[in-house]
Order: sequence, then structure tokens, then C-alpha cells
Amino acid sequence: MQLFDRTLGDWLEHWAEVSPDKEYLVYSDRNLRYTWAQFNERVNTVAKGLLALGVEKGSHVGIWATNVPDWLTYLYACAKIGAVYVTVNTNYKQNELEYLVENSDMHTLCLIDGTFESDYIKMTYEMLPELKTCQRGFLRSKRFPQMRNVIYLGQEKHRGMYNTPEVLLLGQTVSDQRLNDAKKQVSCHDVINMQYTSGTTGFPKGVMLSHHNIANNGFLTGEHMKFTSEDKLCCCVPLFHCFGIVLATMNVLTHGCTQVMVERFDALLVLASIHKERCTAVYGVPTMFIAELNHPMFDMFDMSCLRTGIMAGSLCPIELMRQVNTKMFMDVTSVYGLTETSPGMTHSRIDDPADVRYTTVGSDYEFTEVAVIDPETGERCPDGVQGEMCCRGYNVMKGYYKNPKATAECIDKNGFLHSGDLGIKDENGNYRITGRIKDMIIRGGENIYPREIEEFLYHLDGVKDVQVAAVPSKKYGEEVGAFIILHEGANLTESDVKDFCKGKISRYKIPKYVFFVDGFPLTGSGKIQKYKLKDLSLELLAKQGIVPV
Repeated sequence: MQLFDRTLGDWLEHWAEVSPDKEYLVYSDRNLRYTWAQFNERVNTVAKGLLALGVEKGSHVGIWATNVPDWLTYLYACAKIGAVYVTVNTNYKQNELEYLVENSDMHTLCLIDGTFESDYIKMTYEMLPELKTCQRGFLRSKRFPQMRNVIYLGQEKHRGMYNTPEVLLLGQTVSDQRLNDAKKQVSCHDVINMQYTSGTTGFPKGVMLSHHNIANNGFLTGEHMKFTSEDKLCCCVPLFHCFGIVLATMNVLTHGCTQVMVERFDALLVLASIHKERCTAVYGVPTMFIAELNHPMFDMFDMSCLRTGIMAGSLCPIELMRQVNTKMFMDVTSVYGLTETSPGMTHSRIDDPADVRYTTVGSDYEFTEVAVIDPETGERCPDGVQGEMCCRGYNVMKGYYKNPKATAECIDKNGFLHSGDLGIKDENGNYRITGRIKDMIIRGGENIYPREIEEFLYHLDGVKDVQVAAVPSKKYGEEVGAFIILHEGANLTESDVKDFCKGKISRYKIPKYVFFVDGFPLTGSGKIQKYKLKDLSLELLAKQGIVPV
């Protein structure tokens, strides 16, 4: 195996030349198909259109969309001209969107209409009211001075916004030479993707990932599952997560195979796509596989074409992995990592024995060094002894955008990135994740940071103090629990708290459980013992006769 010094644009052009007529991108439900050559041509035109709009090397271009066909077009267009693709969580609400746009110094925002619960167009006009009166290309926002363009990913026209057909027309006015000149300025070590992730210390931070980071992580992921150009990967995980953009898309890009896309997760559509396109692999978080296996029409589809895939994003139940192997005919693997490690740190291999794939997250990625380090002493732990999962190598992020302090807190003087997760390395070199130092909650693959929700809930009248912690869940792994101390005389209900959250923060962040308490468990020095809140939640629910689901 080896690491490649290719940009994403280099990889795309490689396959457009080597296998121009091979299918690259397929949407089975609408019979939309691009060969490598066709897709590369569309990317070039969009890249020239972005140049015409003033996007250049280092410009930050946001993408706020589900897995629509042009999500990847704009990614590779940015890659070719050296722009940074900033992914926006499709669940974001107004406050979250505006924070990200400001913090990222976003130059151009690409978006769709929205989702069933969020109107992206309306939210964008609220953020940028100047769009309704300014001429396209002349946006000047008082609140967001870096913002210059908004592009609608579709045919419809919206006041102040460009749409994709207009970007393609603009691209035809730009010479190939100008695009080639831009491509020559791009290095594989430049940042191509910026994803926002939080920590226990506050608001989301922009994780800067290079071409070299993500392309090589995707390549090695595919090698672990023996991918070739003949494979077809069904991708139903969101592209705005590393799971989708790296483990899926970069795997396909570096192996020259076919990516069968599902725009929004729907178990029936996933099963139908696998059946129709004869997919050889499929990815998903545990809840996705549960939905597929339990769909009433599951037996109508032929899954015998599958051979491998990845289950990741949250704790993977052993019995579920067994069922996937048996009923979907695939040797499922598991990746462990985080956005800051591009994301893969460890991965079980397709050739590993079943018990290794079911009970561990595998061994180190090649060209990385994973270490289990004692959080107290900073020394490496012997095999079988729990410590913090740490990593250094090609896959470690370039840092947090405009936040050197947080970067230094995450990456130590020896170059090890500290995950905040606890794990054990066994005598065979495989790892098991055993717990968490950070307070982060992982709900069905979505990372949720208690501090962010706590800060939000402090604005609710009547709340004196609040702590947010994980509550165990059979379906999602973990749910959000809010433990609230009320001001004297205040009278709030669980519904009051949830109603306060609706429409203001993402639905998956809204507390599933609300507990009104008189105090929090404390250490002798008065520090809150957050890990004890999980046990407290189970006690309080048991008193109410509620069993977490």
C-alpha cells in the first residue's frame, strides 16, 4: 500500500482518462447516470462558473444540501480551483447556520429548497435580507461581509441568487486556460474540506482537512475491503459527514468504481437501489441497517450481490452485525475515528475473523500510529489496559479554523491527536472502545455536544442551572437528557422545554428526556460528576415506569 500525492481533481481526471465510459455516479430512483468523462466535463464547467463569480484559491464555499446530484459536482469544482468546501449540516436551524457562515468566512453558499422541517430559502433570506434587493453578484451583507454569492442547486430562480444553469452558462464564458492556471496552483496538502464539529468547551469548530488527508483515508478504507473498479457502493449516509464524503466518496474516487447515491435515507429506496444496480457494498449507521432488515418488503429484494460494507457512526450491536452478515450476505466492517482524523483511525478488515469484526473496531490504518495513552500520566498503556485513544499520521487534521488554542489543546507536542474516547488494545492489535472522556453524546451517528445545548437552555426563563448528558437508548445508542434546576417559584414542564427548542436548534439535539432535579452529583471539590447523570437518568425513568427505547 502507499499514500498518493494527488488532489481530488487529479483523481477525477485520472479516471476520466482511464475509464471515460464507465459509470461513476448513479441515482437509481430517477435513472440519472454520469460516466467519469461526463461528470468530469460538468465539474470543469461549474469550476469555470465559480471562477467567473469570484471564487478563487482559498475561498470558502458552503454546501447546504442533502445528497443531491450536484453536491459532488460542486465539491470537485472547488477542488480543481483550490476553494474550500464547507459542509453545512442539513439539520441546522437559523442560529446554527448564521454561526457557521460567520465563523467560516463563507464567500459563496450553495443550497437546496430545504428538508421537510426546514425552509433553507426562507432562512437564507432572513440571514441575508440584502438578497431581496441586490443584483446578483453584488451582494454586500452588513452582518456577513465575506459573503458574495448564493447559488440555488436547481432550475428555479430566487431573487438575488444564481442557479446551477446560470453557473454553467457563466462557465462557458471562461477559458480552459484560466481553469488550467487555477489547477496548477492547487497542492494536495491544501485544505479542500472544512467540517464543523464541537467540543466540550463550546461552539462548533471548523476542522480543516486536506486533499491528502481525505483521499488517502478513503483509499486505504477501500483497500481494507478489497475494492476494485468493478465495485458498486450504495451511499445512503449524508455527504456532509466524513462517513459520506470520505469513507464512501473518497473510496469510490480512488478506486474508480461506481457510487450509487440515495438522496435522503429511505430503507425501501436503499433496498431497491441495491437490488436494481447490483451493488456490492453498502454503508450505514446501525439505525439504518435496522430499518432495512426490518422493512416489511425486505424479502422482495435480492441482496446476494452484496459482499461488504461499513457499519459505523455509533456503537454497533454485535447481534445486528451478525444479522447483516447473514441476511444481507455481506462481511460488514467497522471504522473508528473522528472528523479530526479524516475520519478513520482504526478499521476491521474484510479478512478478519467474524468475532474480530463484530466485537472490535479493528486495527490501525496504515501510515498512522494509534496509541492508548493514560490521561493522567501521558504514558502509553499496556495491552488490555484502558486509556485515551490517540492518533498521529497523515490523517490528522491541519487544525481548527482560526482557533490555534483549541488546536493545541487537541494535538499534543508529540503530534498525537487526542480523541477524548477511551479504549483498550488487545494482544492481537485490535481495539475496543470502552467509554468517553468527553461529554459528547452520539445519537444514531450524530455527534451532540452538551455544552451547546446547555448554553441554549440557559436562555429559557425559569432555568437556574442545567446539565445535559446521554441517556441510553436501544434504538439510537444514546439520547439527549436535560437535567434542570429551576429558580425558586419557577414552574416549567417537559413540554415547555421541548417547545422552547423546536425550530431553534436541530431536532436531533432537542432533549428526549427532561428531568427536574434539586442538584447534581458532585465531587469532593464541588465539580459536577457528569458521568453519574446517565445512571441517575435510569433511576428517575424507572421511578416513572419508563423504559428507554
